[in-house]
Amino acid sequence: MASKLPSLTFLLVLVVAALYTPQTFSSKGGPAQEGFRLGLKHVDEGRNFTKLELLQRAIKRGKLRLERLSTMVKTTKTTTDVIQTPVLPGEGDFLIHLSIGTPPVNFDAIMDTGSDLIWTQCKPCINCYKQNTPILDPNTSSSFSKLSCSSKFCEALSASACADDGCEYQYAYGDSSSTQGVMATETLTFEGKPKITIPNIAFGCGEDNEGDGFKQGQGLMGLGRGPLSLVSQLGYGKFAYCLGSIESSSSNLVLGSFPSLDKTSDSVLPTPLSQNPSQQTFYYISLEGITVGDTLLSIPNTTFTIKEDGSGGMIVDSGTTLTYLEENGYKLVRKAFISGIKLPVSDIDSGLDLCFDMPNETDIEVPKLIFHFTGSDLILPVENYLMYDSSMGLLCLMMGPSTGLSVFGNVQQQNFLILHDLEKETMSFVPQQCD
Repeated sequence: MASKLPSLTFLLVLVVAALYTPQTFSSKGGPAQEGFRLGLKHVDEGRNFTKLELLQRAIKRGKLRLERLSTMVKTTKTTTDVIQTPVLPGEGDFLIHLSIGTPPVNFDAIMDTGSDLIWTQCKPCINCYKQNTPILDPNTSSSFSKLSCSSKFCEALSASACADDGCEYQYAYGDSSSTQGVMATETLTFEGKPKITIPNIAFGCGEDNEGDGFKQGQGLMGLGRGPLSLVSQLGYGKFAYCLGSIESSSSNLVLGSFPSLDKTSDSVLPTPLSQNPSQQTFYYISLEGITVGDTLLSIPNTTFTIKEDGSGGMIVDSGTTLTYLEENGYKLVRKAFISGIKLPVSDIDSGLDLCFDMPNETDIEVPKLIFHFTGSDLILPVENYLMYDSSMGLLCLMMGPSTGLSVFGNVQQQNFLILHDLEKETMSFVPQQCD
């Protein structure tokens, strides 16, 4: 079976009810299980780029991020008093708008499902990069409180040091960007549906922040599986996000549980989340095979499995744009598309690994693409894996090769509700127009 370009229609659309349940608080002072919804902003939103230019910018971010994600698997916790610097992902594609402190100070945090720590820049700045909102001054916030070295959040850091004034952290991001400061708790306010204020959230107060790896935001919001992430600290059993196309401004994040999400999750088959003992942060899922066109590719069963040393496997990551497949598997996918698309392979340097010369916008037959996850077959819409650029006359596959770790990127996730059920340890891909 084949699909047609350029009429990229989304055949399966499920309309999810509006997610506007009022937020309540439990008698213990924490948020109850009702959820709230936040709008997400793409880092290049509002800028005059073509789709190919947006992808090219994202690919540059994504290649560094892929290297950092792979490095994280090998990072181990250090118990000495000397700070050992782990290498973390850093840059992402989507921003969460929120405020911190009392009175609140606005900032945009990079949404990152590939890390756990929440952090922003703080005064007094030893080194701070330029940001377009005020920098948090702990001395003027009545809700700021430093964490002790015996705090469970300090102990949860991949690396920490104990100083007279409490717990210190330091992270590097692989491109000479880094953040260093003290661990503390603060009040976070989200301008969501509904607006919500949450006290006593552990975060990194960055006093020494170098490099330009975070110039698109003023900090980072970790949504990983570890105890430091916002998801874990809230104690919600579910969260979800829905990402529009790279050209769209309609993306959102849902934290907590909604009846509409629960109903939606019953309409598709979930895939189990896998565990990697070497890396507790990532959302691993098991990729068992790939179909291109009508052919199930002869990819060895062990290609995408987690190895004994913690390498390999596939993660679902909101901050990586393209899907990167372990090289041996990717080669077979690439070969199948070359065979299935009756166009000459282009030698134009587009930044993407595989493009075809398509000088005129005409209808052509293209292969379908199916990812076979454990318990769930994900049929991707054409626009989630092929891109046509009329200015260059190119039709490009939005995927690439990797060594070891495979990543299911956000272009392939677009216009799906990605539902994480942390209680059942499953993930569901629900077709949905994110606007």
